[in-house]
Amino acid sequence: MTQVFIVGAAGKVGRHLVKQLAARGDQPLAMHRRPEQAAELAALGGVPVQGDLTRIDIASLAVQMAGSEVVVFSAGAGGAGMEVTDAIDGRGLELAVQAAQQAGVKRFLLVSAFPEAGRGKGLGEGFENYMTVKKRADVYLAASELDWVILRPGTLSDAPGTGRVNLGAAIAYGDVPREDVAATLVGLVEHPALRHRIIELTEGDSPVDEALDRLGVK
Repeated sequence: MTQVFIVGAAGKVGRHLVKQLAARGDQPLAMHRRPEQAAELAALGGVPVQGDLTRIDIASLAVQMAGSEVVVFSAGAGGAGMEVTDAIDGRGLELAVQAAQQAGVKRFLLVSAFPEAGRGKGLGEGFENYMTVKKRADVYLAASELDWVILRPGTLSDAPGTGRVNLGAAIAYGDVPREDVAATLVGLVEHPALRHRIIELTEGDSPVDEALDRLGVK
């Protein structure tokens, strides 16, 4: 059984991840902000852990992470504005990295953003800020001493997952169901040999485990 601390567990990807990890017999510690989210996360098989990235300090978060083998950061501002994006996707990620280091958790998986997301669509200053913050977060994590993996999914959809994906260091842009993003994170949790890699993800034809095997995971 692997204990996994999920930052952003109440999000759409996070909820899928809690459910899938629990189904495999792992123990997902599900960090959430609002008290009313606890019951749903528990029903999915998670252990609810209440915490607000914009208010918690490094030491307190490290205590919550203690004993975990992996941290998954899937939190995001979700279009709530530049200030919230800076606080969660930016400073929140930095805080989580420092807390993991303090807690002695070596493995850290980050859900980031596909470089081509929104290119040429004129989505405005807020989206440009989002992409800038996400890249800075990638850089911050990659400079750490953690065993990190940065996962960059394409456009997220709520379509049912197929369990089949396309993974690579550089692939063509496309869509991917959130359920399959979670399945890929589960695969990464279960295959700790893959580290210090940036992986792009879209829907595809390969089962997740086979796609990971082709990246060198055994």
